[in-house]
Amino acid sequence: MENAPDLALARKVLAAQPFSALLGTRLTAFGDGEATLELAVRDDLRQQDGHLHGGVLAYAADNALTFAAGTVAGARLLTAGFTIDYLRPARGTLLRAHARVVRAGRSRVVCRCDLSAVDDAGEETLCAVAQGTIAVPEPPVTAARGRVPPPGT
Repeated sequence: MENAPDLALARKVLAAQPFSALLGTRLTAFGDGEATLELAVRDDLRQQDGHLHGGVLAYAADNALTFAAGTVAGARLLTAGFTIDYLRPARGTLLRAHARVVRAGRSRVVCRCDLSAVDDAGEETLCAVAQGTIAVPEPPVTAARGRVPPPGT
């Protein structure tokens, strides 16, 4: 896509999300149908047994799926839905969510995401997988001008 956001713009979008800022999420890769988000595992993000809370994994999947879609469909996107399968408890010091586009259409982008816990030695353990559909909303209609193009076009 000619007007797809670049890494710098995508990082600004992430920084503008208060919840992502609260978690300390970083966008480490963005482009060519793929995106990777990372966040440090902290004690306040764990559940009662010491594993990373499933809600944190779901947040990371949701955001990574949408950012991957953004590499091909631009910045105006909404998650239409996603599923996540937890494979094993997430233990480690870093959570990495790597998403990639499976198919991009005009109004929907389907993506997959692998979520891995990374330990101090840098070894990754796959703990969850997700698949989602990202909606590409139509520009709003105005009476005077017809469709308004998305920002940046």
